[in-house]
Amino acid sequence: MKTATVTILGSGTSQGVPVIGCGCDTCKSIDNYDKRLRSSILIESAETTIVVDTGPDFRQQMLREEVKKLDAVLITHCHKDHIAGMDDVRSFNFLQKKAMPIYASPADQKVIKTEFSYAFADNKYPGVPSFDLIDLDENLLKFNDLYITPIRVMHRYMPVYAFRIGNFAYITDANYIPEPGLETLQGIELLVIDAVRKEKHISHFSLSEAVAMAQKIGVKQCWFTHISHLMGKAADVNAELPSGMQLAWDGLKIEIRY
Repeated sequence: MKTATVTILGSGTSQGVPVIGCGCDTCKSIDNYDKRLRSSILIESAETTIVVDTGPDFRQQMLREEVKKLDAVLITHCHKDHIAGMDDVRSFNFLQKKAMPIYASPADQKVIKTEFSYAFADNKYPGVPSFDLIDLDENLLKFNDLYITPIRVMHRYMPVYAFRIGNFAYITDANYIPEPGLETLQGIELLVIDAVRKEKHISHFSLSEAVAMAQKIGVKQCWFTHISHLMGKAADVNAELPSGMQLAWDGLKIEIRY
């Protein structure tokens, strides 16, 4: 049995928390557990370092965690809050002197090529990032000592990839998990799952829906991510949650087995 560490790089929704110009109690909170960068995770095993999503805060997240090596990036989906920071992958291009493997669905690759067209130009400007786009599907991914299983979930009508590693799974930007995905999730003990707010949302799990999903899967411990300021303060929300469940926070480290 091998172990790895998952770090929550960001636990916030697309606007982050606090939200620009907002004066609500959550946004005014001085509690660090209420300050949330855009959602992303870092996976570190003995030999491999992987990031899931490069949102607008990618640079800040890499500096905070002092990441010096990155083997690959996995993209859950192409919404801006999950890919906007991809340009900063170029720092690793310079350090490692090679293109960065970017695993994304063919549909998401088309958006990446549009958003970062300068990186794919025939005559590239010096210093632009270098990406090696690799098709992402539901086949097992192998990175040295680390095996990751992609899982297809739905963000309303949009397919999004979740990921399982051993006894752990990460699901962001989802409001529905098809039956094959539920089958792949069977047996996990640790879960990080999308819960944008308490009220029902058109394309994200609400808090109660995420709690119900975690209970259906049967996990021992669950953290909720992609949280908006509308959720309320972490201390207040955590006091209402079932045992073994709490809101994730930026910098949270989870030890997993695979």
